[in-house]
Amino acid sequence: IQPQRTVVFDVSGVIKIGNKVRVAPHTTIAGQTAPGGGITVYGNSISFGSNTIVRYMRFRGSINMPRGACTVVADSLNNIIFDHVSIEWGRWDDLHIKHSTNLTLQYCLVAEGIDPQRFGALIERPEYLTIHHSLFTGNQSRNPKAKAKIEYINNVVYNWGKSGFVGGHSAENHYQDIVANYFIAGPNSTDNFLSMFTATDHVYQRNNYADLNKDGKLNGRLVTNNDFVKETATIMKQPSIMAKSSVKISTAARAYQVVLQQAGSSLKRDAVDKRLIGYLESLGKRGQIFKSETEAGGQPAVAEVHTTLKDTDADGMPDSWEKSKNLNPDNAADAQHINKSGYTNLEQYINGLSK
Repeated sequence: IQPQRTVVFDVSGVIKIGNKVRVAPHTTIAGQTAPGGGITVYGNSISFGSNTIVRYMRFRGSINMPRGACTVVADSLNNIIFDHVSIEWGRWDDLHIKHSTNLTLQYCLVAEGIDPQRFGALIERPEYLTIHHSLFTGNQSRNPKAKAKIEYINNVVYNWGKSGFVGGHSAENHYQDIVANYFIAGPNSTDNFLSMFTATDHVYQRNNYADLNKDGKLNGRLVTNNDFVKETATIMKQPSIMAKSSVKISTAARAYQVVLQQAGSSLKRDAVDKRLIGYLESLGKRGQIFKSETEAGGQPAVAEVHTTLKDTDADGMPDSWEKSKNLNPDNAADAQHINKSGYTNLEQYINGLSK
C-alpha cells in the first residue's frame, strides 16, 4: 500500500497472503466499509508504519509461516490505532509491539496463538500504550507480556494456559496501570492469572477481578495488591500514565459485557470469532488452546459480496451519501475537504458506518 492512502472496500472476502506484507505509513484501513462478511487477511504476517488507523479487520497467521513469525507487527513507529481488530494464529505471538510510542489497541480480539509458542502479545519497550476493552483468549501465555509503559483498562483475559497477564520481568523499569479488568479461567487455565513480575514492574492496580472456579457464572473475587506483591511487583499509589488518558472506565463486570458485544471485527463476526465469543460466554466451561489453525477448524470461507453503492468519482464516498451532504459526486477532491467536525468528508463517511 502506498503512503497517504485511505483503503476502502467494495467487496468482502478472504485475502490470502503467502508472503509478509508491509503497510506504508500514513494509512487508514477502513474495514467497516466492506459489505457482507467483511475482510480477513490470512496466511502470513503483516506489519504497519507510523500514523496509521486500522479498523474492523481480521488478521490471521498460519502454521505455514516461519516459526518466529507474529501475525501483526507494530515495531519502531509512532501513532497507531487498532480499533475493533481481530488478531489470531501467530506462531511466536499474535501481536508484537516494540520500541513504539503512542499506540492504542481498543475493542480488539487477540486469540489462539499457535505452535510453537501459542502466545498472545509481546509488548516490548513501547511508551504510552493503551489497551482497553479487548479480549485475550485461547493463548498459552502473554495476555500480554508487558515490558512497557502501559495502561491496561477494562479488558478480559479468558482461558489462558500457563499464565494470564505477564509482567516485564527484566532489569529495565516498566510501568503498568492495570484497572478494572476481568481474568476468567477456562478449561485450560491454571490459577496463574498473573505471572513473572519483578521489582522493576511498577504496578498501579484497582478494581480488577479474577474468576477462577470455572463454574459457568461470572462471580470472581476482587484482585488485591497482595496478588501482585506475591509476584514481587512494586506497588504504586498513583497511576503512571492514566492521568493523561481519556478512556472511560467502567466496572470489570460491565467491561465483560462490552467485550462480548464489541471485541474484534464485530460489525460482521465470522465463524472463528463467533466460536471464541461462545467460549467466553461459557464462563469456564468451554475453550481450547490449539496447536494450529487447522486443529481449530481452519479459516472459513467468506462470501465475496460486492457493494451496490454507486461512486461516480471513485473517492470512496457513495454518490447517495455525497448528495445528502451537499457534496459533488463528480468531484473527487471534496473527499479531503475538512468540514466543521474537524474530519475530512471521507473520514466522516467511513466513521459513520460503525455507529
